[in-house]
Amino acid sequence: MSLHTQASTNGGRPVYIVDGARTPFIKARGKPGPFTPVDLAVQAGRPLLLRQPVAAENFNRVILGCVNVIAAEMNPARIAALRLGLGETMPAFTMQINCGSGMQSIETAFRYISEGNDDLILAGGAEALSHAPLILQDDATKWLAELGQARSLPDKLKHLLKLKPGYFKPEISLKKGLTDPVVELNMGQTAEVVANLFNISRADADAYAVRSHLRLAEAQKAGWLDNEVMPMVASDGSVYTHDDGVRPDSSEEHLAKLKPVFERPYGKVTAGNSSQITDGASWVILASEEAVKKHGLKPKAVIRDSEWSGLEPEIMGLGPAVSVGRLALRNNMTLDDIELLELNEAFAAQVLGCLAAWNDKDFCHGVFGIDGVLGEFDRERLNIDGGAISLGHPVGTSGNRIVLHLVNALERKGLKRGIATQCIGGGQAGAMLIEML
Repeated sequence: MSLHTQASTNGGRPVYIVDGARTPFIKARGKPGPFTPVDLAVQAGRPLLLRQPVAAENFNRVILGCVNVIAAEMNPARIAALRLGLGETMPAFTMQINCGSGMQSIETAFRYISEGNDDLILAGGAEALSHAPLILQDDATKWLAELGQARSLPDKLKHLLKLKPGYFKPEISLKKGLTDPVVELNMGQTAEVVANLFNISRADADAYAVRSHLRLAEAQKAGWLDNEVMPMVASDGSVYTHDDGVRPDSSEEHLAKLKPVFERPYGKVTAGNSSQITDGASWVILASEEAVKKHGLKPKAVIRDSEWSGLEPEIMGLGPAVSVGRLALRNNMTLDDIELLELNEAFAAQVLGCLAAWNDKDFCHGVFGIDGVLGEFDRERLNIDGGAISLGHPVGTSGNRIVLHLVNALERKGLKRGIATQCIGGGQAGAMLIEML
């Protein structure tokens, strides 16, 4: 087959997306789920590798995004690589940039290949939020340390009398992880800030959330995700075949009954219009032109460019508006030239805030230095098969999933170019321009 040999906008060799696969995203249900991050990575990676015409030892590197690494799986990329049979000599490392980790794995692989260091890389993301550990409060930790330092039995007994019932109430580490330590706002509160900046109403946020569920339900029913989502089998024999957070019967009337979570009583962010806490993994295979020809691969797309941005942590949800805008302007594109956009749905209010920002003169002048606006983005081209509100947001995985799904959606629709983007906790964002072959 003929290939586009044009280098990426950033220079260097062209980098191709050959194939990809992910697990179903399964909801966390208040206890550790059936799969650890490495389990999930293996469940997604094994069928993906089995359907390739290239032997495992021909890969140069494995890169995996993972935020909540569990103690038993330090450097999950390496453990996954070994369990997938990629060999003991395979270099593998784990990325952590909060919500952007799965896309950062692709970005890093893109750089390795573009610069001529590697030819074939497995890049992914894996996250088991249900396995986020419980942590003791600082007072409880101090009490246990002092108990361990007591030498005599009388000293130990005396210290035991200082035990307080509150010491037995641990915190969920995930709650701390989703709170920005600089501005002391959790991610939901930052979405409230964005909603207030752009006058996003509760009704608009709920309507967007309903659309996400209905679109994912339609995609599942039509079989559009069948080649992307690989079934998983747990150790007890349970089989997981689809994203189980979707609510096909979702309605604005139902969501309107939910109370705001972060800013009561007038907040816009609820459990119904926010992303779900889930477990899941995703991989994509990236290759150079040399690897494509050598191994007889059939790539689907080429990565043309990427943009990573920073902004104030309290408005972190507007990150995609910054990254996508800069990426489009650098490539002489208008919003109409973006045929499909995958924008990770951390919160409905945050997604709608990004759309509003592109049509706001003050924002566009302040961020892009232009006198007008980027314009109105057609929502029919946004997250056409739903997003994290309906299927979940396993933090280290989502950035990888949206790139994978963008490629598959462009292929299904017979379209040429699209952008995948996500906001990143801490005030950052990433965006990637994909062009189909």
